[in-house]
Amino acid sequence: MNRFEIFLVATPSMEPLLCQEAIEKGFAGAQVVDGGVTFEGGWPDVWRANLVLRGATRVLARFASFRAMHLAQLDKRSRKVDWASVLRADVPVRVDVTSRKSKIYHAGAAQQRIETAIKETIGAQITKDAEIVVKVRIFDDLVSISLDTSGESLHKRGHKEAVNKAPMRETLAALFLRQCGYDGTFPVYDPMCGSGTFVIEAAEWAMGLNPGRSRAFAFEKLASFDADAWSNMKKTGSVAAVPLHFYGSDRDMGAIRMSHANAARAGVSSITKFEQAAISDAKAPDGPKGLIMINPPYGGRIGERKLLFSLYGAMGQALRQSFRGWRLGLVTNDAGLAKATGLSFLPTTPPISHGGIKVTLYQTDVL
Repeated sequence: MNRFEIFLVATPSMEPLLCQEAIEKGFAGAQVVDGGVTFEGGWPDVWRANLVLRGATRVLARFASFRAMHLAQLDKRSRKVDWASVLRADVPVRVDVTSRKSKIYHAGAAQQRIETAIKETIGAQITKDAEIVVKVRIFDDLVSISLDTSGESLHKRGHKEAVNKAPMRETLAALFLRQCGYDGTFPVYDPMCGSGTFVIEAAEWAMGLNPGRSRAFAFEKLASFDADAWSNMKKTGSVAAVPLHFYGSDRDMGAIRMSHANAARAGVSSITKFEQAAISDAKAPDGPKGLIMINPPYGGRIGERKLLFSLYGAMGQALRQSFRGWRLGLVTNDAGLAKATGLSFLPTTPPISHGGIKVTLYQTDVL
């Protein structure tokens, strides 16, 4: 199995941004499809995608497909899959099946057939809580078999322990930064930094630190894994010297302590600065102008909506007064709250789901 389809799971509506990143990272032929980005590659491409991509939620390896019109045919053809080339007999497996618009409509029965095929061909144990997940999609009678090579969601970078209320996922933060035109060459400031996600993500990006450098992946327990090649892959590249700083402030001193601790674990303390300050006291740092990124409270997430209008008004006033020449990216689920800032926003893109709430990125031109 030299080459197969690799599927990058994306936050819905953010697929084009993830595709842009994949192309920048050298994954040739990457293209947008429903739910993510796809390209052809081999196992080293799977490992590298998990290691270097900031915006992907998961990396799936689609290594087998065949037609099946009934369960007996599914049973027979699933036994011909070269399970031994990807799965290890000593590592438990979980099988997830979905079926749509197919003659095989009973996902549970299909799951049993495939589980039996795996057990009887390679002897692997089937358990409900296994880290290795075989994902089977039956659509229009085509059976596609994939492996979730990531394990835990890729937003779990492996170096962030402390989080505050309603944190922004790192993968989504990276995509929002990209949507605002961030490329690692100018500073980012978050005046409601919480646990420091936007600031730390921007600093890592600028330094060239791979997002997956501090964590383990499910693919490390596959038969196709090459530990020496993976070790060499993680050593490639170098950390860039960055003549910039990245800034965060928050009125909550606990949030500042969290941000400092998270930045230290991420290895970006040398270029990040966090201080306690209310949004009304936020001041632009000395040096080059850049991007303000804010994920403030909104009614469905933190706080009562009626009480937030004054907060958003104070935010807009502080930004107009102290951040001339900067641009703003503001994430909220409420157009009324965005309007309360008194700022002029560019046309918005469709909302996306964040923690079960539909949020929109509001951007300004230069303040």
